[in-house]
Amino acid sequence: MRQIGRTKPKLDAHAKVTGAANFPADILRENSLYGCVMFSGQPHARMISMDLSQALAVEGVLLILTAADVPKNEYGLTLYDQPVLVGLNSTPHAQVSRWEADQVAFIVAESKESAEIAREKIQIEWEPLPVISDVFDALKDETILQGETNAYYDYKIRKGDMEAGWAAADIVIDARYRVPMQEHAYLQPEAGTSYIDDDGRITVEVAGQWTHEDQAQVAHALMLDPDQIRIIYPAIGGAFGGREDMSIQIVLALAAQKLAGMGIYRPIHTIWTREESIIGHHKRHQAVIDTKWGATKDGKIVAVAADCYLDAGAYNYTSNKVLGNLHLCVAGPYDIPNARIDSRAIYTNNVPGGAFRGFGAPQGCFAAESQMNKLAAALGIDPVELRLKNVLRDGIEGLTGVVLPAGVSIGEVVAACGQQAAASSQQPTVTKSAFASLQGDETILRRGKGFACAYKNVGFSFGFPERCEATIVLHGAREISGVTLYHAGADVGQGAHTAFRQMAAEAVGVPVELVEIVASDTATSGDSGSASASRLTWMAGNAIIRAADQALREWRDEERPARGHVRYTPPPTQMLDKKTGEGQPNFAYGYVAESAEITIDIETGHIWVDRVVCADDVGKAINSNLIEGQIEGAVVQAHGYTLTENLQVADGFIKNPRFSSYLIPGIQDVPARVESVILEIPDPRGPFGVRGMAEMPLIPLAPAITAALHDATGVWFDEIPLTPSRVVAKLREHGIC
Repeated sequence: MRQIGRTKPKLDAHAKVTGAANFPADILRENSLYGCVMFSGQPHARMISMDLSQALAVEGVLLILTAADVPKNEYGLTLYDQPVLVGLNSTPHAQVSRWEADQVAFIVAESKESAEIAREKIQIEWEPLPVISDVFDALKDETILQGETNAYYDYKIRKGDMEAGWAAADIVIDARYRVPMQEHAYLQPEAGTSYIDDDGRITVEVAGQWTHEDQAQVAHALMLDPDQIRIIYPAIGGAFGGREDMSIQIVLALAAQKLAGMGIYRPIHTIWTREESIIGHHKRHQAVIDTKWGATKDGKIVAVAADCYLDAGAYNYTSNKVLGNLHLCVAGPYDIPNARIDSRAIYTNNVPGGAFRGFGAPQGCFAAESQMNKLAAALGIDPVELRLKNVLRDGIEGLTGVVLPAGVSIGEVVAACGQQAAASSQQPTVTKSAFASLQGDETILRRGKGFACAYKNVGFSFGFPERCEATIVLHGAREISGVTLYHAGADVGQGAHTAFRQMAAEAVGVPVELVEIVASDTATSGDSGSASASRLTWMAGNAIIRAADQALREWRDEERPARGHVRYTPPPTQMLDKKTGEGQPNFAYGYVAESAEITIDIETGHIWVDRVVCADDVGKAINSNLIEGQIEGAVVQAHGYTLTENLQVADGFIKNPRFSSYLIPGIQDVPARVESVILEIPDPRGPFGVRGMAEMPLIPLAPAITAALHDATGVWFDEIPLTPSRVVAKLREHGIC
């Protein structure tokens, strides 16, 4: 019996439902100390002095780490542009706080209360510096925040002949789009424990997305060999990209090392509050996109121009990579003969932008698909038909002057979504709101329907050295009685470990019940890469198949136990040419299309999403339950991004760092119906034909909803979130209410 393509319960489902699962906050080892981080509270200021005397005098305080204690006071996923701790007696770069949540101290004490009292007693004098919170102010370079210019990273596309493209256009649509920050809002805030393990390694148990990258960054800052650092992921309370970057890992490891040097071998435990979490970790990037599209009267796109401004915030994190995805997605999954696109990542003193489900694609897609919907309306062409006239297909040259990897299925996905959206569409009854004051009055309700589609990379891009390791051990005498899979890939709630187990069982040819997985520990597994970029099933599956083949060869040679270890590397990608944008940026893509049906109360501006149809090409469904869960979860996350989540940032400060004022969707706010359309058009390079898909359903929902809002009201909205006050104000501008 096949082990893939079957619905199997998630490995951790029972433990999570019963409360038996151990998340980082639950792991309180015997005789633990408590660690407490101190933020600078300064969006931009230079430290003049720091007095720890009163804090060190607090009963129970054992250690206060400052910048002077960090051996190499820098870190960053792709650029080492951020201090571990801001402060004196370190590099000049580390003496300036560029963000309100720059960490300045880590206090270790016998109790949480003692650590927090000591934190309040640390005295710091700051020299205020100009706060730059707007990308267009930053572009003036009147105050340079880092390096030589605030616009520190850029991409270009120069394709075809723009003059000829505009000359061929019968219609031109020109607009500016604004997309907001978004908080990850994962269930468990940052928490972790550090200690020295039995082999003398500095060990950190924490929630993350890439054990070996965490290990490398800790080792870099502590100037140690990576083998001296051990990273373990227990159960992870959500991630969505928010745990790709460092938060507490380095300071926890440093504290364990320092205490060991003092002869103190006790674990250090820390938990952030929700407010600390919202202030202290990165967000989805806010961006401004100016774009102009030209098309012929029969609907063929002939030219696209765009200028994209990405607010990186105070530090790079993954902004240079997110910018690359935005850059590729701002012209959509279409055959564009002429294009001029300029994209810039810009330092400000805002909270850093970083990885968040979709990774630049939602920002680019909002502009691209809004433009497509405006073209469809202006030309009087059905939105699905217009897309089918223009979508990329196998053998067509993409935006960067190369043919996309084989298996381009966006046309099939668009057609399937359009067909499902047209079928069984019905006028909903009046939707009830969670708020009694917003019960719909039929006389002021308007209904509309919108459509959007998208593509996005699967796997790391732009020349990054992709890899994924897997080890499989076969146990038994004459027959295989058990299989152990060692894999570092993180299960952040998406069910990755369940999928790994099914793929290992399929590759070995045994029932899934015989497979045990040992996961997410740098001491037991090779580098898996990150649980991000919709890559983990694709990459892990390829590694698992090859490791299984190797182990089976040993088994046939009567090696007992038989072992196979593989480091899988996919086809190489390329950094885009700096002047033309030419190159092959990705080795695989995912494809998605969505239809949204909404009801709006034109007096209050309140929007209900009545129905979402989401079509995804998954290549091969390893476990359809997991896929449907990813679709529904991504739709809810996109719903919040589009409608309710309004992070307020002013002068470098987050003004609403609580769920009481930052509104993620509740159970009565989510779409009434989400219909998953799962297509299985194999990716020629994917394991069993698999495509990555977990990010895809989030990407096009926002432009589908704004198109539905235009269908209902006749008004285009070029900025999200669509909060009631913003919607009502614009409707009144147009005389709608």
